[in-house]
Amino acid sequence: MKTEIRRILGEIAADARFTAAETGRDSFSDKVMKAMAAVARDQFVPDEYRLEAYTNRPLPIGHQQTISQPFIVALMTDLLETAPEQRILEIGTGSGYQAAILSRLVKDVYSIERLAELAESARQRLQTLGYHNVHVRCDDGSEGWPEAAPFDGIIVTAAASEIPAPLLDQLAPGGRLVIPIGRRWGPQELKLIRRSPAGDLETRSVLRVAFVPLLPGKV
Repeated sequence: MKTEIRRILGEIAADARFTAAETGRDSFSDKVMKAMAAVARDQFVPDEYRLEAYTNRPLPIGHQQTISQPFIVALMTDLLETAPEQRILEIGTGSGYQAAILSRLVKDVYSIERLAELAESARQRLQTLGYHNVHVRCDDGSEGWPEAAPFDGIIVTAAASEIPAPLLDQLAPGGRLVIPIGRRWGPQELKLIRRSPAGDLETRSVLRVAFVPLLPGKV
């Protein structure tokens, strides 16, 4: 397993260098890479994909959903520029992998999944594996988690046609929002939105990506 982890970390580092002209980052922080190394991805994929868990690509997790490519997980995590005392909101729990990475970097992770079966399995998996600072609920992610707001960072792991207004409302001054924006199954761009201490918003495109769509409601 150590060999597999070293290999995937090397591939993440290579992708970071390859995309640096777009992302503005030719490497990711040591703390992010250590978190990526510490979370066993094979524990977050279905049994039939265990042998592919340490490939640098997305994998199906059922319900027409995927676990993101490790490089994209590392990039989105790095863009948040987390600190240990922070509280982060994740939209799209999936199998819980991204939340597990974040849990090693911040005080609390609040994660919303619209599919009840995925939400419950992720909740149980994260608790069993000891990620006790991750709070999972089944709900409409586009509405955020208002009673727990504001958040120091918000990460969205599904593509929206536009940034949901409630998420902007729940972003704290100085906070960062990372979200893929684009058409359903069409061209998408990963966006970074920063709220200044004064409350102003600054948006920039980071990288072309491909995510499953962000859908309203819960199932």
